[in-house]
This record gives sequence, C-alpha cells and structure tokens, in this order.
Amino acid sequence: MYLLKVSDSCNWTGDLHGDVLQSTRIRIVHFILHQTFTTTGEDLDDLLVNNVFETAFCLHERKGQKSLTKSWARWTALFSGQPLTSVKHYFGEKIALYYLWLGWYTKMLVPAAALGVVVFLYGLAFFRSNPLIKEVCESNITMCPSCDRRCEVWQLSDTCTYAKVSLLFDNEGTVAFAMFMAIWATLFLELWKRTRAKHVSRWKVHDWCEEEEELILKIVNDPFCQPKKFQHSYLRSTLVLALVTLMLMIIIGLAQALVVFRVVAAPLLSKSDWAFISEHANFAALMMSAVLHYLTIQIMTRVNRWVALKLCEIEKTNSTFASTERSFTVKMFTFQFFTLFSSLFYVAFFLGRINGHPGNYKRIAGWRLEECHPSGCLTDLFIQMAVIMLLKQTLNNVFEFTIPWVKSFFRRNAAKTLRRKCGYCYRKACRAEDGRVEPCDVCKLRHWLKNYHLTDTDAFSLFNEFLEMVVQFSFTTIFVAAFPLAPLLALINNIFEIRLDAIKMVSLERRLVPRKTNDIGVWTRVLEAIGVLAVIANGLVIGITSDFIPRLVYRYRYGPCATGTATVNCMSGYINDTLSTAYMSHKGVETDFLPSQMMMSGVNMTQCSYRDYRNSEDYSLTPQFWLVQAVRFAFVILFEHVLVVCKFIAAWFVPDNPTQVKNSRLHDKLARLKEELREKRAKESKSTEV
Repeated sequence: MYLLKVSDSCNWTGDLHGDVLQSTRIRIVHFILHQTFTTTGEDLDDLLVNNVFETAFCLHERKGQKSLTKSWARWTALFSGQPLTSVKHYFGEKIALYYLWLGWYTKMLVPAAALGVVVFLYGLAFFRSNPLIKEVCESNITMCPSCDRRCEVWQLSDTCTYAKVSLLFDNEGTVAFAMFMAIWATLFLELWKRTRAKHVSRWKVHDWCEEEEELILKIVNDPFCQPKKFQHSYLRSTLVLALVTLMLMIIIGLAQALVVFRVVAAPLLSKSDWAFISEHANFAALMMSAVLHYLTIQIMTRVNRWVALKLCEIEKTNSTFASTERSFTVKMFTFQFFTLFSSLFYVAFFLGRINGHPGNYKRIAGWRLEECHPSGCLTDLFIQMAVIMLLKQTLNNVFEFTIPWVKSFFRRNAAKTLRRKCGYCYRKACRAEDGRVEPCDVCKLRHWLKNYHLTDTDAFSLFNEFLEMVVQFSFTTIFVAAFPLAPLLALINNIFEIRLDAIKMVSLERRLVPRKTNDIGVWTRVLEAIGVLAVIANGLVIGITSDFIPRLVYRYRYGPCATGTATVNCMSGYINDTLSTAYMSHKGVETDFLPSQMMMSGVNMTQCSYRDYRNSEDYSLTPQFWLVQAVRFAFVILFEHVLVVCKFIAAWFVPDNPTQVKNSRLHDKLARLKEELREKRAKESKSTEV
C-alpha cells in the first residue's frame, strides 16, 4: 500500500491501513502474473501460446457489474450522465478518462452541430433563387466530352441537380463555418485540459508518474529487480523510418489505384444499357469509388496494425508498456490517417486541376483524367466524405455491438447445455469434506464460466475505441468546409457510442485490466496536430477547391456590378464566364475529340465548352486565371494566419488548470509538508529521549 500510494506523492497521508480498491489489486496481480517466469524461462504469455493454459482473464465483480448496468450500461440511460467515479473504481482511471473525454467531446459537438445545421439551412433557403443554378438549368451550352472515345458532347442543363447540390454546400456560410470549426477545435482541447485537470485532481492522481508506478510494481514483485534501461539505435531508427516511408508510399499507391478506378469506371458506365446509370456515369463512378475506398479502409486497418506492431518490435527503444503504447499509437494513427485521407486529399486538391485541356489532356494508363463539374469540385469531396462517414460509423457500430452479442449468445447456450450434461461434475467438484454441496462455490463456478464465455479483450481494446473517435474528430474538423453536417452526424453517433461501449465493456466483454493514468496520453498531441491540420486543410479547401474565390473575383472585377451593367444580380453570367471554348480544328490546333464524339441528336457540333480560363485561339491561360490564382493564394495565407493567431489567443486565454485545482494542489502539498515535518520532529524528539 505504501509503495502504491507514494506514487501519488502529494496525496500520501501515511495511513497504511486504508482500503485498497479491487482495481488496484487486479493491476498488481496482473503485473505479477506477467512478470513471473518458470524454471525454463517461460512467462504466462509463453505458456498460453504453448497451450499449457487455455486463457487468462480478469473476472467481473458481480456487485459492481450490476451497479454499472443499472446506472450506466443500458439504453434507457441514453441521455443520462455518466457515473465516472464508479467507472474509475471498477475499470481504472484510464478507461474513466476515455469516457470523460468522449462525453466532453460529445457535449462540445452540440454547438458545432447546431451551427452546421444553420449553414445547411441557409444554403437550402437561398439555393432555389440562386442565379447560378438558374443559369445552369436553363442554359443551352454544349459541353465537351468528359472522357475519350466512349463519351459524347452533352448539355450543361443535364446537370441541373448536381449544380443544386454543389451550391447547397458551396456558399458564403461555409467559409464562416470553417473558421468557427478551427477555433472550436482549439477551444475543445483547451477546455478538455481543464476538465481533465478537475477530475484527476479529484481522483488524487494529478502527480502520478507512469514510470515510477511501473518501478514500484517491479519492487513489489521482486525487491532485487533492476530497471529495464532505455535504448536507442540510429540504425534501427533509420530502418523504421525507411519502412514507415515505404508503407506510406504503398498506402498512397492504393489511393492512386482508386483514382484510376474512377477514371476507367466513368466512361465504361456511360455506355451502360441502363439509362439511369449511363446518364449519371460520373456520379455512379464516384459512389462506387467511395464504397471501394471504405472496403480498402477495412482491409488496410488490419494490415496497418500488423505493420505497426512489427515496427515497434524492430525499434526496441522503449522501457515501459506506456512508452511502447505511445510509439504504436503514433505509427498506427499515421498509417490510418493516410489510408483514410489520401483519396480525399486527391479529390480536394488535385481533381480537375491536372487534367490538361483539349489537345493536351493528361492520361493515366491511356485513360484521360477526370474533370470537375462546371459548378465546382466541392460536391465530389462532399459525396466522398458523406459515404465514408456514414458507412464507417454505421457499419462499425453495428459490427462492434452485434459480434460480441452473437458470440455471447451462442456461448451462453453452449454453457447451459454443458451445465445440464455436467451438473454432476459441478456438485462433485464442490462437495465439502462431510459430503454436503456448497452452493456458493457452485455459483462461483457458474460466474467464472459466464465470464469465460464473454468476448476476449486485450491491451488494444481501449486503443481501438480511441482510434475510432480520433478518426471521427479528423473527419469532423479537417474537411468540414465541404461537409457542414459532419458535426451533426458525429454527435448522433457519439450519443449511441457512449452507451454502446458501456454495454459492451460491462456485459459483453471480459473485464479489462484496470490501469492508472492521469491523461489520455499521446492522443492529446494527436488532437493538437489535427487541429493545426484542420486550419490548413479548410483554408485550402475554401481557397482552392471551393468556387468562393472565383465568384468573389467575378462579382467585383468581371461581373455586371463591376462593369456597371447590373440588371438583376451581380452573379449573372458567372457560369458562362468560367467556361472556355474548344473547336474541332482551329488554326491548326487539333483537339482530342473524335468526330463521333461531337454528334448530338444527329447534328455535327463544331465547338464545345469546358471549365477553364483559356483562350480559344491557342488554349493559353487568360489574365483572369492568374488574377483568380493570386486571390486564392492571398486568401489561403490570410485565412491561415488569422486562424493561427486566434488559436494562440484562445489557448492563452483559457488556462489548462482551473484556479480551484491549483489551490487544491497547493493545499495538499502544504499539508503533506507539514505532516512530514511533524513526523521528523516526533522522531527527533524520541531519539533525544532515548
């Protein structure tokens, strides 16, 4: 007890006779079991691998399990508060802090989700009267073929629905919302630090040290133990860095494969026998690509885990379990982030910008790169995000809950059959010396068997929950400019996620080994990095992907209001202004289009339009293009610098530790010092008397 309490140095009172929590006892026993070796040098893990033991797991406490089920781990408590102190006593501080963080994250999503809905409704309220939509839907502009050989010219008015969806999300409100979310991410982290400080101070683990506790547990197990020293090898670090780079290149290569799939799928689907698919070939290719991306994510998640574990084994620089966990977390999250966002980064920043122009189209494996819609590229990013977010959250939650439940159901039925067949074995095993059956022992055996048939857990069980939520946080902040409803979807998901995880941990899974901590560890730095990346990404999305800047330039430089010819609206003629003209043959400059592609309703078209700022004479870029690019660049720089300054101001304005926590810690330290001084004086007084 002394060795454990001394790790909370400012909370030590010198009482050696207090009660020790069951979670503390479990932690000690678990450490001793895994640090004890046989005469042949085997530990428990080796014995489990060699089938000497079938399994080793932590038992649920029936009283605590029942109490948590009644107050927390049930669907009827969906909108109730969380008994975090009880969770801490039962599962340990590490799991309690996860639920504290998840609850705080869910609360902070409420204002973000509300404002996202307002931005969506703003776009919904004005998009019907938007002159840009009217210009697309009522136009008679003939657009150039969007792919080679199989595609033909088409009417811009055919994409009226697509234009409506584009302008529903690509409007002025999106810019303000992206700025709000960047500040929100900073405030969320700063206020989380204050919330964490309050609870860890209340739980008396504010000054807890992970390395010190692990050393203490080693002393409890072996008074003559030696610490495992830290190591560092430049050769191993270089090898790990090279392997990480190789893995990231493979992941980016998979994203490139998805791009090729979209490039090939669109022209093939345009010639489908089904009229609906052929008319919406680009949309169908986009949806198929998003679903394929989701399947790739599910496969690569398992590959990424295996690779990250192997890299940690190669690295061999960490002394404690927590430091190994930090190293694994950074590697695994990096792999997952590139797996999830590589395709999205392509759609956001490269789609339609590297495809070339008539007469000089860029190709991959002979197939022409796809173009953006005349209404902009933001809708492609929105669709990709919406499909991945909905599929990932919905299907993950379904599998996360149903798989343990189904396993538990079949195992319970198997256990009932076993008890009926082997009831005599239970009674025989539990007979006392006088031949009487001990009912309490029978109940214990049944309780142990019930725990045995629950879904197994390991050190990665909590890591998986954190990874899922941090990835969701990434989706909610990084590309929120393209998907203002992302915070709302995250909020709805998290309301159910808290109870789903609680029910799973309390009733469907074996009890996790309680672990002590005073923070969520390296995840805090990961969240801070995501917050900075969100500022950069949203600035680039608005400045590069969105049509906000081109519309702004047109309004004040080239539109009717700028020239003094405004009649109805300042944006009249914008769509036509963003289109350039291509001829089948003009002054010796040939296009890539075949004569068969330029046929429409039996009429041979001699020219068509495409989205770009180019001269029809020689396809050179116009001055308007360079002006738009300059304004884009200036906006991105201004947007990011302003938000970074706001983030620093918000971080400075909100202290990490509340004044109440500081005063409480100061009082505890003063009381401890006074107690130590009294003990020292008492010892000196006794020695003087002797």
